[in-house]
Amino acid sequence: MNQPSSDPRSLYGDAIYLDHAASAPVRPEALQAMWPWLSGEFGNPSSHHRAGEAAAAALEAARSGVAAVLGCRAGEVLFTSGGTESANLAVKGLALGRPLGRHIVSTPLEHEAVLESLDYLRRLHGFTIDFLHPDAAGLVDPAELAALLRPDSTLASVHYANNEIGTVQPVAELAAVAAAARVPLHSDAVQAAGWLTLDVRALGVDALGTSGHKVGAPKGVGALFVRGRLPLEPLLHGGGQERGRRSGTENVAGAVALATALRLAEAERLAGAAEASAALRDAFIGAVLAAVPQASLTGHPSQRLPGSASFVFAGTSGEAVLLELERRGIICSSGSACAAGSDEASRARDVRRAAGLRREAGADQRAERV
Repeated sequence: MNQPSSDPRSLYGDAIYLDHAASAPVRPEALQAMWPWLSGEFGNPSSHHRAGEAAAAALEAARSGVAAVLGCRAGEVLFTSGGTESANLAVKGLALGRPLGRHIVSTPLEHEAVLESLDYLRRLHGFTIDFLHPDAAGLVDPAELAALLRPDSTLASVHYANNEIGTVQPVAELAAVAAAARVPLHSDAVQAAGWLTLDVRALGVDALGTSGHKVGAPKGVGALFVRGRLPLEPLLHGGGQERGRRSGTENVAGAVALATALRLAEAERLAGAAEASAALRDAFIGAVLAAVPQASLTGHPSQRLPGSASFVFAGTSGEAVLLELERRGIICSSGSACAAGSDEASRARDVRRAAGLRREAGADQRAERV
């Protein structure tokens, strides 16, 4: 098969692409692995004939591959359509799967997929939502989580790493607090994949979601780990695929690509890619702060994603900065790309205000995965 290049410059000339947090280029290895399941091998994995059994075997091999990266059993991995579905299934499914209690603890810094799911549970199912109070660096305090959890708490949901400001949360400490209160902890790990460990045993989480297009798989596929003992109310009902937790014919090609991309990203992380990227990140941050007196770094100065740098520029419009950078061949973003039709800069300001950051006279400019 003739593979298209995964280098963004093949599409954008000599542009410098700094928006991997929105979407990374697809890895050639992922394309190569998925190609047979897009062409000759087209069977339905639920069918009981040779074509279906071949597809089912490929799906289970992919599930085992994802489980190896997550440090869990293959049966605890569910394939989804991406990070948004993973977050919806975890938050709604775990909250509604427990018959007693209508209380959840989360943070105002969560991805929209989590925040909108929480709002749905509040509006239609009578849940009470308590939010942790992040500090100026965007960090939450495990002691506050312990204080907010109640006997009727059904879930805690705290992201692993923030998609706007890059701050990494103390997930293992939060999970220990939640476990002591016998409350499941879900963590949205979409931005952490490839940069931080996803080993759910080390993290202690009960549910963890990720998305393929952040690590080099195509858009439209993700995975959700849910600890096997936990009841999970499905969002999608039908033929009972994914062990009855997510009905619908599985995306075999996408699952194969996701397993391949996650394996490669984890191998790169273990080989030191995260440390090398963090050194480049720190040099870049230092250069920006030295050259632009009105620039301020947002997020934690060191407890942040290795490839994430986020700034605000006082008195300057974020869109104006974006346009000038793109004119110079640098592609980046002023906010999350995950809210279609929304004002990205407004969401970025919301994140900074939730983190207790001082409101600047303009929108921020983010340059991620430098």
